[in-house]
Amino acid sequence: MIAEIIAAGSEMLTPFRQDTNSLYLTDGLNDLGVQVAFKTIVGDNLAHLTSAAIIALARADIVIFSGGLGPTHDDLTREAVAAALGIGLHSDNAILAALYKRFAARKMVMPSNNAKQADVLDGAIVLENQNGSAPAQYIDTTVLDANGKPIRKIVILLPGPPKELKPLFDNEVKPRLAASLPVRHLARRTLRMALIPESHVDARTAPIYRQYTDVETTILAGAGEIQLHFLCAKPTLAEAQARVDELAEKIEAEMDDAIFSSHGESLEEVVLLNLGLRNLTLATAESCTGGLLAQRLTAIPGSSRYFLGDRSASRSPASPALAPELPAPTPTSQLASSTLPSPTPSTPRSKSSTSPATANASAGGPASTPSNSSATTFCKKCLTRIDTDDTDLKTNRSKKQTPKKSRTNAANHPNTNHRL
Repeated sequence: MIAEIIAAGSEMLTPFRQDTNSLYLTDGLNDLGVQVAFKTIVGDNLAHLTSAAIIALARADIVIFSGGLGPTHDDLTREAVAAALGIGLHSDNAILAALYKRFAARKMVMPSNNAKQADVLDGAIVLENQNGSAPAQYIDTTVLDANGKPIRKIVILLPGPPKELKPLFDNEVKPRLAASLPVRHLARRTLRMALIPESHVDARTAPIYRQYTDVETTILAGAGEIQLHFLCAKPTLAEAQARVDELAEKIEAEMDDAIFSSHGESLEEVVLLNLGLRNLTLATAESCTGGLLAQRLTAIPGSSRYFLGDRSASRSPASPALAPELPAPTPTSQLASSTLPSPTPSTPRSKSSTSPATANASAGGPASTPSNSSATTFCKKCLTRIDTDDTDLKTNRSKKQTPKKSRTNAANHPNTNHRL
Protein backbone atom coordinates (compact mmCIF):
# COMPACT_ATOMS: atom_id res chain seq x y z
CA MET A 1 0.00 0.00 0.00
CA ILE A 2 1.08 3.58 -0.63
CA ALA A 3 0.25 6.74 1.25
CA GLU A 4 0.01 10.45 0.61
CA ILE A 5 0.53 13.14 3.23
CA ILE A 6 -1.18 16.52 2.77
CA ALA A 7 -0.05 19.42 4.95
CA ALA A 8 -2.64 22.19 5.15
CA GLY A 9 -1.47 25.71 5.93
CA SER A 10 -0.54 28.78 3.91
CA GLU A 11 2.35 29.50 6.29
CA MET A 12 4.23 26.49 4.85
CA LEU A 13 4.15 28.10 1.41
CA THR A 14 6.32 30.95 2.68
CA PRO A 15 10.11 30.96 3.24
CA PHE A 16 9.60 30.99 7.02
CA ARG A 17 7.91 27.68 7.89
CA GLN A 18 8.60 24.05 6.94
CA ASP A 19 6.46 20.93 6.98
CA THR A 20 8.26 18.75 9.51
CA ASN A 21 5.23 16.65 10.45
CA SER A 22 5.47 14.67 7.22
CA LEU A 23 8.95 13.41 8.17
CA TYR A 24 7.62 11.99 11.43
CA LEU A 25 4.57 10.47 9.73
CA THR A 26 6.71 8.92 6.99
CA ASP A 27 8.93 7.22 9.54
CA GLY A 28 5.91 5.79 11.34
CA LEU A 29 4.28 4.58 8.13
CA ASN A 30 7.50 2.92 7.01
CA ASP A 31 7.51 0.97 10.28
CA LEU A 32 4.22 -0.53 9.12
CA GLY A 33 5.57 -1.37 5.66
CA VAL A 34 3.71 1.52 4.04
CA GLN A 35 5.61 3.61 1.50
CA VAL A 36 4.89 7.31 1.20
CA ALA A 37 4.57 8.04 -2.51
CA PHE A 38 3.39 11.67 -2.40
CA LYS A 39 3.65 14.72 -0.16
CA THR A 40 1.60 17.84 -0.81
CA ILE A 41 1.46 21.27 0.81
CA VAL A 42 -1.74 23.24 0.25
CA GLY A 43 -2.66 26.74 1.36
CA ASP A 44 -5.78 27.63 3.31
CA ASN A 45 -8.12 27.64 0.33
CA LEU A 46 -11.19 25.38 0.21
CA ALA A 47 -11.13 24.78 -3.54
CA HIS A 48 -7.41 23.96 -3.51
CA LEU A 49 -7.71 21.63 -0.51
CA THR A 50 -10.70 19.83 -2.03
CA SER A 51 -8.86 19.39 -5.32
CA ALA A 52 -5.76 18.03 -3.53
CA ALA A 53 -7.93 15.59 -1.55
CA ILE A 54 -9.64 14.29 -4.71
CA ILE A 55 -6.28 13.75 -6.43
CA ALA A 56 -4.84 11.99 -3.37
CA LEU A 57 -7.84 9.67 -3.08
CA ALA A 58 -7.38 8.66 -6.70
CA ARG A 59 -3.73 7.64 -6.35
CA ALA A 60 -3.07 6.62 -2.73
CA ASP A 61 -4.52 3.96 -0.42
CA ILE A 62 -3.95 6.01 2.74
CA VAL A 63 -4.35 9.79 2.85
CA ILE A 64 -3.22 11.67 5.96
CA PHE A 65 -3.98 15.35 6.50
CA SER A 66 -2.06 17.44 9.03
CA GLY A 67 -3.39 20.81 10.09
CA GLY A 68 -6.55 22.75 9.31
CA LEU A 69 -8.59 21.43 12.25
CA GLY A 70 -8.62 24.63 14.30
CA PRO A 71 -11.56 26.97 15.02
CA THR A 72 -10.80 29.80 12.60
CA HIS A 73 -12.36 30.54 9.22
CA ASP A 74 -9.20 29.34 7.37
CA ASP A 75 -9.20 25.89 9.03
CA LEU A 76 -10.86 24.02 6.18
CA THR A 77 -9.62 20.42 6.22
CA ARG A 78 -12.87 18.92 7.50
CA GLU A 79 -14.93 20.68 4.84
CA ALA A 80 -12.51 19.81 2.03
CA VAL A 81 -12.39 16.09 2.89
CA ALA A 82 -16.16 15.91 3.20
CA ALA A 83 -16.52 17.45 -0.25
CA ALA A 84 -13.89 15.12 -1.77
CA LEU A 85 -15.55 12.00 -0.31
CA GLY A 86 -19.05 13.22 -1.08
CA ILE A 87 -20.21 12.83 2.52
CA GLY A 88 -21.63 15.15 5.14
CA LEU A 89 -20.48 16.66 8.43
CA HIS A 90 -22.37 16.51 11.70
CA SER A 91 -21.81 18.16 15.06
CA ASP A 92 -20.74 15.74 17.77
CA ASN A 93 -22.41 16.66 21.06
CA ALA A 94 -19.77 14.91 23.17
CA ILE A 95 -16.98 16.91 21.54
CA LEU A 96 -18.98 20.13 21.88
CA ALA A 97 -19.57 19.51 25.58
CA ALA A 98 -15.88 18.78 26.09
CA LEU A 99 -14.99 22.09 24.41
CA TYR A 100 -17.32 24.06 26.70
CA LYS A 101 -15.86 22.24 29.69
CA ARG A 102 -12.32 23.01 28.54
CA PHE A 103 -13.03 26.75 28.41
CA ALA A 104 -14.97 26.72 31.69
CA ALA A 105 -12.01 25.12 33.45
CA ARG A 106 -9.99 28.16 32.39
CA LYS A 107 -12.77 30.53 33.47
CA MET A 108 -13.25 31.67 29.89
CA VAL A 109 -16.29 31.98 27.63
CA MET A 110 -15.98 29.79 24.55
CA PRO A 111 -16.24 31.78 21.29
CA SER A 112 -18.88 30.51 18.90
CA ASN A 113 -16.33 29.68 16.20
CA ASN A 114 -14.81 26.93 18.39
CA ALA A 115 -17.98 24.93 17.81
CA LYS A 116 -16.75 23.96 14.32
CA GLN A 117 -14.12 21.75 15.97
CA ALA A 118 -16.97 19.43 16.93
CA ASP A 119 -17.82 18.81 13.25
CA VAL A 120 -17.18 15.17 12.35
CA LEU A 121 -17.17 13.38 8.99
CA ASP A 122 -20.07 10.97 8.60
CA GLY A 123 -18.77 7.49 9.40
CA ALA A 124 -15.50 8.68 10.97
CA ILE A 125 -14.05 7.55 14.29
CA VAL A 126 -13.17 10.41 16.63
CA LEU A 127 -9.70 10.16 18.19
CA GLU A 128 -9.45 12.08 21.44
CA ASN A 129 -6.75 14.74 21.57
CA GLN A 130 -5.21 14.83 25.06
CA ASN A 131 -3.04 17.85 24.23
CA GLY A 132 -5.36 20.21 22.40
CA SER A 133 -8.92 21.14 21.49
CA ALA A 134 -9.02 19.62 17.99
CA PRO A 135 -9.78 15.87 17.93
CA ALA A 136 -8.39 13.73 15.13
CA GLN A 137 -10.61 11.70 12.80
CA TYR A 138 -10.12 8.28 11.19
CA ILE A 139 -12.34 6.96 8.42
CA ASP A 140 -11.98 3.60 6.65
CA THR A 141 -14.24 3.81 3.61
CA THR A 142 -14.57 3.05 -0.10
CA VAL A 143 -14.65 5.27 -3.16
CA LEU A 144 -15.50 4.41 -6.74
CA ASP A 145 -12.67 4.33 -9.27
CA ALA A 146 -12.95 5.41 -12.90
CA ASN A 147 -14.63 2.11 -13.79
CA GLY A 148 -17.15 2.34 -10.97
CA LYS A 149 -15.37 -0.28 -8.87
CA PRO A 150 -15.28 0.35 -5.07
CA ILE A 151 -11.75 0.82 -3.75
CA ARG A 152 -10.81 0.87 -0.08
CA LYS A 153 -9.40 4.14 1.23
CA ILE A 154 -8.23 5.18 4.68
CA VAL A 155 -8.41 8.90 5.44
CA ILE A 156 -6.91 10.38 8.60
CA LEU A 157 -7.22 13.95 9.86
CA LEU A 158 -4.60 15.08 12.39
CA PRO A 159 -4.06 18.46 14.08
CA GLY A 160 -1.04 20.45 12.94
CA PRO A 161 0.90 21.18 16.18
CA PRO A 162 3.56 18.45 16.55
CA LYS A 163 2.90 18.06 20.29
CA GLU A 164 -0.65 17.04 19.38
CA LEU A 165 0.00 15.18 16.13
CA LYS A 166 2.74 12.86 17.35
CA PRO A 167 0.95 11.32 20.36
CA LEU A 168 -2.24 10.93 18.32
CA PHE A 169 -0.43 9.17 15.52
CA ASP A 170 1.57 6.89 17.82
CA ASN A 171 -1.21 5.99 20.26
CA GLU A 172 -4.32 6.06 18.09
CA VAL A 173 -3.49 5.86 14.38
CA LYS A 174 -0.63 3.36 14.21
CA PRO A 175 -2.40 0.63 16.21
CA ARG A 176 -5.47 0.93 13.98
CA LEU A 177 -3.40 0.78 10.80
CA ALA A 178 -1.35 -2.16 12.07
CA ALA A 179 -4.54 -4.11 12.84
CA SER A 180 -6.17 -3.44 9.47
CA LEU A 181 -3.32 -3.56 6.95
CA PRO A 182 -1.60 -6.63 5.48
CA VAL A 183 1.76 -7.31 7.10
CA ARG A 184 4.58 -5.71 5.14
CA HIS A 185 8.20 -4.97 6.03
CA LEU A 186 10.61 -2.47 4.51
CA ALA A 187 14.35 -3.12 4.14
CA ARG A 188 16.89 -0.44 3.29
CA ARG A 189 20.53 -0.25 2.30
CA THR A 190 22.77 2.69 1.39
CA LEU A 191 26.03 2.71 -0.56
CA ARG A 192 28.20 5.85 -0.52
CA MET A 193 30.86 6.86 -3.03
CA ALA A 194 33.24 9.79 -3.38
CA LEU A 195 35.18 11.47 -6.18
CA ILE A 196 33.01 10.13 -8.98
CA PRO A 197 30.33 11.98 -11.00
CA GLU A 198 26.67 11.05 -10.58
CA SER A 199 26.27 10.37 -14.30
CA HIS A 200 29.18 7.88 -14.25
CA VAL A 201 27.64 6.06 -11.31
CA ASP A 202 24.27 5.78 -13.03
CA ALA A 203 25.78 4.67 -16.34
CA ARG A 204 27.54 1.76 -14.62
CA THR A 205 24.85 0.77 -12.14
CA ALA A 206 21.58 1.31 -14.05
CA PRO A 207 21.93 -1.93 -16.08
CA ILE A 208 22.12 -3.75 -12.73
CA TYR A 209 19.45 -2.10 -10.60
CA ARG A 210 16.90 -2.01 -13.43
CA GLN A 211 16.77 -5.78 -13.24
CA TYR A 212 15.39 -5.50 -9.68
CA THR A 213 11.92 -4.09 -10.30
CA ASP A 214 10.83 -4.87 -6.73
CA VAL A 215 13.64 -2.74 -5.26
CA GLU A 216 13.29 1.03 -5.40
CA THR A 217 16.67 2.62 -6.24
CA THR A 218 17.42 6.30 -5.68
CA ILE A 219 20.65 8.14 -6.58
CA LEU A 220 21.48 11.26 -4.56
CA ALA A 221 24.36 13.66 -5.24
CA GLY A 222 25.80 16.32 -2.96
CA ALA A 223 28.46 17.30 -0.42
CA GLY A 224 31.26 15.65 -2.39
CA GLU A 225 29.70 12.21 -2.56
CA ILE A 226 27.15 10.05 -4.37
CA GLN A 227 24.66 7.89 -2.47
CA LEU A 228 22.69 4.90 -3.74
CA HIS A 229 19.59 4.14 -1.65
CA PHE A 230 17.75 0.83 -1.98
CA LEU A 231 14.26 0.15 -0.58
CA CYS A 232 12.22 -3.06 -0.79
CA ALA A 233 8.87 -4.10 0.73
CA LYS A 234 8.03 -7.77 1.31
CA PRO A 235 5.75 -9.83 3.60
CA THR A 236 8.77 -10.63 5.79
CA LEU A 237 11.80 -8.57 6.69
CA ALA A 238 14.13 -11.41 5.76
CA GLU A 239 12.76 -11.51 2.21
CA ALA A 240 13.04 -7.75 1.79
CA GLN A 241 16.56 -7.61 3.22
CA ALA A 242 17.74 -10.47 1.03
CA ARG A 243 16.65 -8.66 -2.13
CA VAL A 244 18.26 -5.40 -1.06
CA ASP A 245 21.52 -7.11 -0.09
CA GLU A 246 21.66 -9.08 -3.34
CA LEU A 247 21.39 -5.90 -5.39
CA ALA A 248 23.86 -4.01 -3.19
CA GLU A 249 26.48 -6.74 -3.54
CA LYS A 250 26.27 -6.60 -7.34
CA ILE A 251 26.64 -2.82 -7.26
CA GLU A 252 29.63 -3.13 -4.93
CA ALA A 253 31.29 -5.58 -7.32
CA GLU A 254 30.81 -3.12 -10.17
CA MET A 255 31.90 0.09 -8.39
CA ASP A 256 34.68 -1.57 -6.34
CA ASP A 257 36.99 0.94 -4.61
CA ALA A 258 34.78 3.94 -5.46
CA ILE A 259 32.55 2.81 -2.57
CA PHE A 260 33.77 3.90 0.87
CA SER A 261 30.66 2.86 2.81
CA SER A 262 28.43 -0.16 2.21
CA HIS A 263 25.91 0.31 5.03
CA GLY A 264 25.43 4.06 5.12
CA GLU A 265 28.36 4.97 7.38
CA SER A 266 29.68 8.52 6.97
CA LEU A 267 33.17 9.24 5.68
CA GLU A 268 34.20 10.35 9.18
CA GLU A 269 33.01 7.05 10.67
CA VAL A 270 34.95 5.09 8.07
CA VAL A 271 38.14 7.09 8.74
CA LEU A 272 37.92 6.50 12.49
CA LEU A 273 37.09 2.82 11.98
CA ASN A 274 40.19 2.32 9.86
CA LEU A 275 42.34 4.17 12.40
CA GLY A 276 41.08 1.79 15.07
CA LEU A 277 41.70 -1.30 12.95
CA ARG A 278 45.29 -0.18 12.38
CA ASN A 279 45.86 1.03 15.95
CA LEU A 280 46.62 4.55 14.73
CA THR A 281 45.84 8.01 16.05
CA LEU A 282 45.25 11.28 14.24
CA ALA A 283 45.92 15.00 14.72
CA THR A 284 44.99 17.82 12.38
CA ALA A 285 46.10 21.36 11.59
CA GLU A 286 43.68 23.73 9.89
CA SER A 287 43.91 27.20 8.46
CA CYS A 288 40.90 29.45 7.69
CA THR A 289 38.38 26.64 8.32
CA GLY A 290 37.43 27.40 11.92
CA GLY A 291 38.21 23.82 12.92
CA LEU A 292 35.66 22.32 10.49
CA LEU A 293 37.61 19.10 9.91
CA ALA A 294 38.06 18.50 13.65
CA GLN A 295 34.37 19.21 14.25
CA ARG A 296 33.34 16.58 11.72
CA LEU A 297 35.60 13.99 13.30
CA THR A 298 34.73 14.73 16.92
CA ALA A 299 31.01 14.60 16.17
CA ILE A 300 31.40 10.80 15.98
CA PRO A 301 30.94 9.05 19.36
CA GLY A 302 34.18 7.47 20.58
CA SER A 303 36.40 9.60 18.33
CA SER A 304 38.62 10.60 21.29
CA ARG A 305 40.21 7.14 21.23
CA TYR A 306 41.85 7.92 17.89
CA PHE A 307 41.64 11.69 17.41
CA LEU A 308 44.11 13.50 19.68
CA GLY A 309 43.59 17.12 18.74
CA ASP A 310 43.54 19.96 16.25
CA ARG A 311 45.31 23.26 15.80
CA SER A 312 43.15 25.78 14.02
CA ALA A 313 44.00 29.38 13.18
CA SER A 314 43.62 32.02 10.54
CA ARG A 315 46.62 33.89 9.24
CA SER A 316 45.37 37.17 10.67
CA PRO A 317 47.27 39.20 13.31
CA ALA A 318 44.40 38.45 15.71
CA SER A 319 45.78 34.94 16.26
CA PRO A 320 49.57 35.37 16.67
CA ALA A 321 49.82 32.67 19.34
CA LEU A 322 48.42 29.94 17.11
CA ALA A 323 49.91 30.94 13.78
CA PRO A 324 53.47 29.62 14.37
CA GLU A 325 52.10 26.13 15.06
CA LEU A 326 50.77 25.73 11.51
CA PRO A 327 52.78 24.96 8.37
CA ALA A 328 53.38 27.89 6.07
CA PRO A 329 50.27 28.73 4.04
CA THR A 330 50.11 27.47 0.48
CA PRO A 331 49.49 30.07 -2.24
CA THR A 332 45.95 29.90 -3.61
CA SER A 333 47.25 29.02 -7.07
CA GLN A 334 48.97 25.92 -5.66
CA LEU A 335 46.16 24.62 -3.39
CA ALA A 336 44.86 22.08 -5.91
CA SER A 337 48.23 20.38 -6.33
CA SER A 338 49.74 20.90 -2.87
CA THR A 339 50.82 17.98 -0.69
CA LEU A 340 50.89 17.53 3.06
CA PRO A 341 53.98 18.89 4.80
CA SER A 342 56.58 16.46 6.06
CA PRO A 343 56.75 16.12 9.85
CA THR A 344 58.82 18.96 11.31
CA PRO A 345 58.99 20.42 14.83
CA SER A 346 56.18 22.83 13.82
CA THR A 347 53.67 20.24 12.55
CA PRO A 348 50.89 18.70 14.69
CA ARG A 349 52.33 15.21 14.23
CA SER A 350 55.56 15.99 16.01
CA LYS A 351 53.88 18.01 18.74
CA SER A 352 51.20 15.43 19.60
CA SER A 353 53.12 12.20 18.87
CA THR A 354 50.40 10.82 16.61
CA SER A 355 50.69 8.41 13.74
CA PRO A 356 49.26 10.34 10.76
CA ALA A 357 48.73 14.08 10.73
CA THR A 358 46.77 16.20 8.28
CA ALA A 359 47.04 19.86 7.33
CA ASN A 360 43.93 21.51 5.94
CA ALA A 361 44.31 24.93 4.32
CA SER A 362 41.67 27.11 2.77
CA ALA A 363 41.75 30.08 0.46
CA GLY A 364 38.85 31.56 2.45
CA GLY A 365 39.02 34.30 5.02
CA PRO A 366 40.22 37.89 4.69
CA ALA A 367 42.91 38.78 2.21
CA SER A 368 46.47 39.06 3.55
CA THR A 369 47.64 42.46 4.67
CA PRO A 370 50.42 44.13 2.62
CA SER A 371 53.74 44.04 4.46
CA ASN A 372 54.08 47.81 4.61
CA SER A 373 50.56 48.54 5.91
CA SER A 374 49.06 48.80 9.36
CA ALA A 375 47.76 45.60 10.96
CA THR A 376 45.47 44.95 13.93
CA THR A 377 46.38 43.22 17.18
CA PHE A 378 44.77 42.92 20.59
CA CYS A 379 45.85 43.40 24.18
CA LYS A 380 46.23 40.01 25.91
CA LYS A 381 44.55 41.25 29.09
CA CYS A 382 41.66 43.42 27.94
CA LEU A 383 41.37 42.45 24.22
CA THR A 384 41.46 46.13 23.22
CA ARG A 385 42.25 46.64 19.55
CA ILE A 386 45.60 48.37 19.00
CA ASP A 387 47.10 49.54 15.72
CA THR A 388 50.53 48.05 15.08
CA ASP A 389 52.99 48.03 12.24
CA ASP A 390 52.62 44.68 10.45
CA THR A 391 56.32 44.32 9.72
CA ASP A 392 57.08 44.59 13.42
CA LEU A 393 54.47 41.95 14.20
CA LYS A 394 55.97 39.53 11.68
CA THR A 395 59.49 40.09 12.98
CA ASN A 396 58.55 39.54 16.62
CA ARG A 397 56.26 36.63 15.77
CA SER A 398 59.08 34.77 14.01
CA LYS A 399 61.25 35.29 17.11
CA LYS A 400 58.32 34.28 19.37
CA GLN A 401 58.70 37.62 21.19
CA THR A 402 56.15 40.21 22.21
CA PRO A 403 56.09 43.34 20.00
CA LYS A 404 57.80 46.26 21.69
CA LYS A 405 55.49 48.49 23.61
CA SER A 406 57.04 51.54 21.92
CA ARG A 407 55.68 50.38 18.54
CA THR A 408 52.05 50.36 19.71
CA ASN A 409 49.69 53.26 19.40
CA ALA A 410 49.47 53.92 23.13
CA ALA A 411 46.99 56.73 22.64
CA ASN A 412 44.35 54.18 21.65
CA HIS A 413 44.96 51.89 24.64
CA PRO A 414 42.80 52.51 27.74
CA ASN A 415 45.40 51.08 30.12
CA THR A 416 49.08 51.74 29.47
CA ASN A 417 50.05 49.17 32.14
CA HIS A 418 48.79 46.32 29.94
CA ARG A 419 51.44 44.64 27.82
CA LEU A 420 50.70 43.05 24.45
